[in-house]
Amino acid sequence: MNSTILTSINPLTNETYEMPAILDDRKAIDDFLKKNGSKPVVVVQGLGFVGAVMSLVCANALTEDYAVIGIDLAREDTYWKIKSINKGTFPIVASDPKIEEFYQIARAKNNLYATYDPYAYSQADVVIVDINLDVAKESNFYGDLDGYDVNLTAFRKAIQAIGNNCKEDVLVLVETTVPPGTCQKVVYPIIKECLEQRGLNTDKFKLGHSYERVMPGPNYIDSIQNFYRVFSGIDKRSAVATETFLRTIISTEKYPLTELGNTNATEMAKVLENSYRAMNIAFAVEWSRFAEEAGVNLYEVVRAIRMRPTHKNLMLPGIGVGGYCLTKDPLLASWSKQSLFDSKNGLGQSEQGVKINDKMPLYAYQFMKQEVGVDDFKGKKVLLLGVSYRSNVGDTRYSPVEPFYNYLLDDNAEVFLHDPYVRHWEEKEIEVEENITQVFKEKLDIVAITTGHVEYKDSHKLMNLLFSQDKLFILDTIGILTEEEITKLSEKHIVRVVGRGDIK
Repeated sequence: MNSTILTSINPLTNETYEMPAILDDRKAIDDFLKKNGSKPVVVVQGLGFVGAVMSLVCANALTEDYAVIGIDLAREDTYWKIKSINKGTFPIVASDPKIEEFYQIARAKNNLYATYDPYAYSQADVVIVDINLDVAKESNFYGDLDGYDVNLTAFRKAIQAIGNNCKEDVLVLVETTVPPGTCQKVVYPIIKECLEQRGLNTDKFKLGHSYERVMPGPNYIDSIQNFYRVFSGIDKRSAVATETFLRTIISTEKYPLTELGNTNATEMAKVLENSYRAMNIAFAVEWSRFAEEAGVNLYEVVRAIRMRPTHKNLMLPGIGVGGYCLTKDPLLASWSKQSLFDSKNGLGQSEQGVKINDKMPLYAYQFMKQEVGVDDFKGKKVLLLGVSYRSNVGDTRYSPVEPFYNYLLDDNAEVFLHDPYVRHWEEKEIEVEENITQVFKEKLDIVAITTGHVEYKDSHKLMNLLFSQDKLFILDTIGILTEEEITKLSEKHIVRVVGRGDIK
């Protein structure tokens, strides 16, 4: 009988899974593939917010019937996802009903399996890389970015795991957001070397890049299956193979594919796309402060400007930038310019945009503190509505709510948390209340709306709960309250909105 090396807790069900000391899943993989007959095999590396849902999309492909294997590391924080997928609970919580629909279809077809065993790569016709590639930021408590680095060690190991096991004619499709030059200068050499060491032909494998544009929330599935894609290959043969595969999972008649000249170009397209958006947000930060000082409603100003077709993407104020992309992608690009292409200078404006955005939670907190008019929040009960970085999904990665929460604790507040999509806040290792009625049983002093979940929008339930309290200070950090709601709430409470200086 095998002893266990550690346990992994499913935060969705609180089930505890014991990981075996001997990590060998070959028989289960072979049994799964035997049941799926001659279907082409797609292995998705990484079962996070992108990879898990990408597995569903492949298992529900439009023009092909795939046997799909999702693979992740056997670690305390990931093993539960593997077990959860195989036992009947999808590990991603979001408001998109298609996620559960696709999951149940895959279960009925028995064409989706999750594992930790690299043996799966040896059976793959296509391997999709959907793993994390982090930027290590050196920041202080107040969000000041002092430096950063990109460590490719874990990414290299993940690619080596593919190269050490894959077929010689496999298609490796990188979806991970990577520094420009990564496929050409990192992925290709690793796989080529691994195949050479195994005595296999190095001229048959294909390497493509097609970055994901996954938008967690109500359109989660559609952001993969029904959305525009950019792709490229390390050579023409790889580009053709990549395009052929993408056409089986994406509605390309309605959303045509765009081919770029090489993988450097598609890698640059992703980080440029996100850097532009991050800088747009940073631009709005300055104007938010100005609007507050000048007694102006910046929301109505921006909406008026957006009537002009060329300015529809002007950003609104907010608590800050979160998630896995905008918080780091401009730095990936700047690092690439200096480290992979030997430039003496980085991308100064892109780096500055990240620095400004990293300070946004502090600005929102200082705005609240100023409007409440206190030196600290000792003895104050503060409720945060939402801990996820994005509306309608349980994704707390780099959430701007985290530093906002930390500032409250540092200022001696007693903090309560509600989020309909988050049961366990992994980064803080604390539980989050899902029942909004429960958190309002406390006699609160401050309520801050920190995430734009649909449950908080135009909500009679939330309005009734707010009115059930004695006089509150209500801070809307994202402009979710309507004019009518603000007017009604102001009859009893003090209401302030970040980016609005016209409410007093």
